[in-house]
Amino acid sequence: MKQTKNGSIFQSDDIQIVMHEDSYAEHYLKSNFIEGKSSFNLLFLLSNNIHLEANDCGSNFLFKKNQYILHYSSLDSSAELWTENQDSLKYLQIQINYNYIFNLINPEANRENAEILESMIKNNFIFLHKETPPDMTVEMHMILKEIISYSKKGVMQKLFVEAKIIKLLILIFEQFNSKNVIDNTPKTSSIIKKFIDENYHKNIKAEEIGKLIGMNQNKIRKEFKAQYQMTVTDYISELRMLKAKKLIINKDMMIKEIAIECGYEYVQNFTRAFKKKFGVSPEKLRTN
Repeated sequence: MKQTKNGSIFQSDDIQIVMHEDSYAEHYLKSNFIEGKSSFNLLFLLSNNIHLEANDCGSNFLFKKNQYILHYSSLDSSAELWTENQDSLKYLQIQINYNYIFNLINPEANRENAEILESMIKNNFIFLHKETPPDMTVEMHMILKEIISYSKKGVMQKLFVEAKIIKLLILIFEQFNSKNVIDNTPKTSSIIKKFIDENYHKNIKAEEIGKLIGMNQNKIRKEFKAQYQMTVTDYISELRMLKAKKLIINKDMMIKEIAIECGYEYVQNFTRAFKKKFGVSPEKLRTN
């Protein structure tokens, strides 16, 4: 049986954000990806081994999970995405109007701004190095989760989304500016991150991660922070808090149940961490 979770997360005159998620019992999934005229498209691939074939030029790409591209389309165009022998086809598309980006970057201000816009138009933000798409950073993951889980509507949502998109673009520019720096540790850091992503809701510690990959816990902390610019503890806490906020807003669960669901043995510790992160207690957020 096919299960589809598609829908617009946000839409304005300049920006459209759409989440696509299909699950299918059989081996083949397919989706159409649409790019509007004179638009920049951020495409975040959130499931593994996704094929993309651009109908206008016949180019074919194979994406691994958590890769992305920033693509400019001068004309209306479409592409087909599909996956084989996978449980799901999941991606998030952020489409941004050309004039919005032009006004944001203001290429007439200086040469650096003009070069950034030119690089975007020439689609230089597709391959990072060795002709491979770039990997999403931890901070990019955080931003997407915040955009998806944001509950307010109207002008507040518009301002929030625009601020997050600007931050995404900054992270992308920074990532490509440092693309020539050789990093010998991403594989180890990716293993650590994958373990945390799958187990953050449990009471996990650096020692347990060390046993998994055979590495000293002090080295784990050092490797992770060097790769993702945040500590293991802070990353675990960030994931837990984002999940907790979503559960408090969208689910009819007791605060104690949410604390346990997010990996906290004691509700007092959960409440303290939540208030530190969001400035209000879980109970007060729910009553607002």
